[in-house]
Formats: sequence, structure tokens, C-alpha cells
Amino acid sequence: MADVKAISSRDNPLLVRLRKLASDPAGYRKLGQLWIEGDHLCSALLQRGGQPAHALISEDAWAQPALRDIANQAQAVAVLPASLMAGISSLESPASIGFVADWSGAGELQPHAPSVVLDRLQDAGNVGTILRTAAAFGFTQCVALKGTAALWSGKVLRAGMGAHFGLNLVELAGDAQLDALRVPLIATSSHAQRALHEVDLPWPCAWVMGHEGQGVSAALEARCSLTLRIAQPGGEESLNVAAAAAVCLYESTRQRI
Repeated sequence: MADVKAISSRDNPLLVRLRKLASDPAGYRKLGQLWIEGDHLCSALLQRGGQPAHALISEDAWAQPALRDIANQAQAVAVLPASLMAGISSLESPASIGFVADWSGAGELQPHAPSVVLDRLQDAGNVGTILRTAAAFGFTQCVALKGTAALWSGKVLRAGMGAHFGLNLVELAGDAQLDALRVPLIATSSHAQRALHEVDLPWPCAWVMGHEGQGVSAALEARCSLTLRIAQPGGEESLNVAAAAAVCLYESTRQRI
């Protein structure tokens, strides 16, 4: 059974620390801890065998058996007024429960894993959506190159909907990690001669998704075994990067099955 304590002061050291985490998307890298907000993400962490250090839960939520059971999976539980929960929330409608978990670091590359490589993606919603899509289609690793939005930020976590906890995540990656990959890299370009559906795709592979405005860097594209275009008979110039990722990852899965 978790150690349960009440918190009534805004100046409690744990709350001060969590406000720093919530206000800085990459703050977990400095503080070494993650703030995981909301019962869905908390449950997803537990289902994947995660062991949170702390649960924070509002007084009203503590009175609900289902949420109390989730909170009690942590090593320690803090019960606090809803107003204090709101003070550490990054949501317009603050969640009533959250976990504090240790950050395991930037991650170790798995050379042969089916992967997605993110090249300086800026939008947290795009990054989280791609993680969710990767997990859905059997890709088990995400390699985020330097300049990509922080993978464990609140916005990316929410968009990922729990996918984080089933993927091997490698952050702040550079040439050393790309050199270590032992699967073919595939990029997309609207100028490529061959279309995605015309090619027998290798498996496992690593799909490279580029910056929302600039696309995949020339140096990274030069590393790729294939560069393909997505057929767009409607005539649009390009797709949103998360939509493009969904098309590419699905095609890899479709060909496999």
C-alpha cells in the first residue's frame, strides 16, 4: 500500500518542482523526472509495467474508488485540493490525477528495430501523433534528432495517448545513432520519381520524417536507401508530416500482412 499524505501548501517542495516541470517542455531533462497527467496516461504507464514514484490526486478524485486504485499503484500518494492540482496542470481543464516518474535518459538505440526517425520536427502535436501511429503499425522505436520537440513534454505525451510507454525512445540523436542503425532508411519527397505504392518496401526499415517547413535535410536524405513520393492525385503540394507518416507506416504494414 502506498504511503498517503495530504498537501495543503502551495509551497510544498514537490509542488514547486512539478510547476517547474509543467512550465518547461524539456524540463524533465534537467530534473530527471516526468510529469504524467491524467488517468488515461497514468493507466497506460501502469499497463506497461511502469513504476511511478509519486501520485498526486485531488481530494474529490481520491473519493472515487477507480482513481484511488490508480493512485495507490505509486510508491507515495499526495492528496491535495483541486486548486493546487490546477496550479501544476498544463491543461485548460486540469486533470484530477497525475504521476511523477523517473526519466530513464535519452535512450539507447536498438540497431535492428523498425523505426521512425524524426528530423527536427517542431510541432509537439505532430510528434505525439507520429509516436501513436508508429506504435499502432508495429514500429517499435523512435529516434528523435537534435532540434526535434522534446518527446516527453506534456503536449507530446497527450498527443501520443500512451504510445510512449510501448516504444523505445531515443532523444537528442545525431550522426552516431544514425551510423548505428542497421535497417534501411526511407525518406519521402514530392520530387521523387517512384511512388510509395510502386515499391516493395524493406522490413524492418526506418522511415525518416522531416522538418515541417524544410523537409528532410540533404545530409540525412543522402543516407537513405530509398526516397519516395506519396501519390496525391488531388493536386496538393504536400501533406502534413503526421499525415504523411501515417500513410508511409500503414503502407509498410499493408505490404507485410
